[in-house]
Amino acid sequence: MMVGVVVTRVASGSDTSPALSSSSAENDSMIEEKVMVAASVTVLSGIIQLLLGVLQIGFVVIYLSESLISGFTTAAAIHVLVSQLKFMLQLTVPAHSDPFSIFKVLESVFSQIQKTNIADLVTSVIILVVVFVVKEINQRYRSKLPVPIPIELIMTVIATGISYGCNFEQRFGVAVVGNMSLGFQPPITPSVEVFQDTIGDCFGIAIVGFAVAFSVASVYSLKYDYPIDGNQELIALGVSNIFTGAFKGFAGSTALSRSGVQESTGGKTQVAGLLSAVIVLIVIVAIGFLLQPLQKSVLAALALGNLKGMLMQFAEIGRLWKKDKYDCLIWIMTFIFAIVLGLGLGLAASVAFQLLTIVFRTQFPKCSTLANVGRSNIYKNKKNYADVYEPEGVKIFRCPSPIYFANIGFFKQKLIDAMISLTNLLGVNSLMTKSQTQYFS
Repeated sequence: MMVGVVVTRVASGSDTSPALSSSSAENDSMIEEKVMVAASVTVLSGIIQLLLGVLQIGFVVIYLSESLISGFTTAAAIHVLVSQLKFMLQLTVPAHSDPFSIFKVLESVFSQIQKTNIADLVTSVIILVVVFVVKEINQRYRSKLPVPIPIELIMTVIATGISYGCNFEQRFGVAVVGNMSLGFQPPITPSVEVFQDTIGDCFGIAIVGFAVAFSVASVYSLKYDYPIDGNQELIALGVSNIFTGAFKGFAGSTALSRSGVQESTGGKTQVAGLLSAVIVLIVIVAIGFLLQPLQKSVLAALALGNLKGMLMQFAEIGRLWKKDKYDCLIWIMTFIFAIVLGLGLGLAASVAFQLLTIVFRTQFPKCSTLANVGRSNIYKNKKNYADVYEPEGVKIFRCPSPIYFANIGFFKQKLIDAMISLTNLLGVNSLMTKSQTQYFS
């Protein structure tokens, strides 16, 4: 989305529909210019990512907390879901990447809902139902199945065969993959002029691409308990984008739906990625023409069928509310920011909000009075336990935050309250607390 916005802004004549251009030569020239801009933006974004990785700037990922990542990836899943509606319904929806873009897309979809291609809609619903059912079977009987049922591959083959045999494109006017050029395009040299015009945009693309990739990686690293290195991710993304741009590709990052497909089908190592790359290579150089009759709505339905895991992260809200109110608020606000402002601005706003919560955490720390639990050597907040023991005449006061100018008043008041409760417990006249207050002041 971000690359498309840059191409639209930089490429001359990009606001003119190719169908309205005066000649085929002009159309080809316009397309070549757009490809050059996209490729140059991709190369520069890759260079920025590579430099950040070499300079060890990957430490910034420490500001992406688990709750922020969960809220962000859930919002990204919603964006993916909305973006696939136009393919499932075969509607013409303009691309948006500015704030409130998701609502503009939904408005475009619902304003044209009467133009829905029924064949595409029915196909999408059938694919979704089958994928959900088979994935539930894979999950429930995973201990009995030698390998998960590759339902995505099966449905792709079946849908392609049915579309070809019944000539869906001509009979029902469905949108299909269409002509696929075989082989690789020759490499190109990026434009230095485009570099100069888009360096700010490329920096944003590099950061957001890295953040999205690391967010998705963090989700699976937590699920399967393996370490990830932000600097290594930056270097890998940078090198990948540099080579991609050289061969007329556009800046890439982790695909949320594609990652879900691989994980849900049992892929957990680099071998799965290697096999996917080999299959894509074979399709590009040899058998891509076999997928020409495949409906785009089938691909959209397969993508949505693998978003279940991400969408189930809504359940995190209840768990976080019980565990830590601040983390729960970070999740909710991150989700709202990413939905309303888009993934780029939403991520920046989420990180800023998270840093703001750190100020509130330290300014209003959860001070507590500790007591011995069950006559053991363990001391916990006495409000959370019934069987506690407090040494006579002793109060153990705990403040989990460093003391500085912003929280000194709060800390002092909490300490005084603890001392007052101690004097009341010992039966000392409450008037004595005035001198104690002056002492702690």
